[in-house]
Amino acid sequence: MMSSRAVGLAPAFRQVLFAPRLARNQIARNVVVKRGVQTQSLPPSAATNILNAQRLKRPSSPHFTIYQPQLTWLGSIANRVTGAGLSVLLYGYAIAYLVAPDIFDSAHVISFIGGLPVWLKYAGKTILAGPFAYHSLNGLRHLAWDGTKFLTLKGAYSSGYAVLGATALTTVGLVLM
Repeated sequence: MMSSRAVGLAPAFRQVLFAPRLARNQIARNVVVKRGVQTQSLPPSAATNILNAQRLKRPSSPHFTIYQPQLTWLGSIANRVTGAGLSVLLYGYAIAYLVAPDIFDSAHVISFIGGLPVWLKYAGKTILAGPFAYHSLNGLRHLAWDGTKFLTLKGAYSSGYAVLGATALTTVGLVLM
């Protein structure tokens, strides 16, 4: 003789679904556990004091000053700083040109720079070429990372040193132009 027996949660769900409404409410009341905790309202100053006391007991996150500097996070910081610096220079010049186009046109800029001492020209070119070269080459490195290249620790360090070396060569090349 064969008997059929339902296996799984379906029979239990069917029982609850097709039970009379009163029985379903009784089941729900039995399942829900009531808390025995009493709450009380606090004035905002007391709540702030409790929160400040809890914050004093929390451990503080490690700060980057306790870690040994690593090429990866120094490169990330340098990439952000060079990008922000180049953006500020670009937008600053563009706004200056919009405000006073007679002063910041090409002829005036070239004549002004032509009158500067040679050492100041090279210093200015270096200050502009270094961040430009680094940010551009590090952008190519990030594109390689997006293409899943150099993602290992060894690859990240070798590409970082390659970017630093290429930045030095590119900066010298741009300054000597």
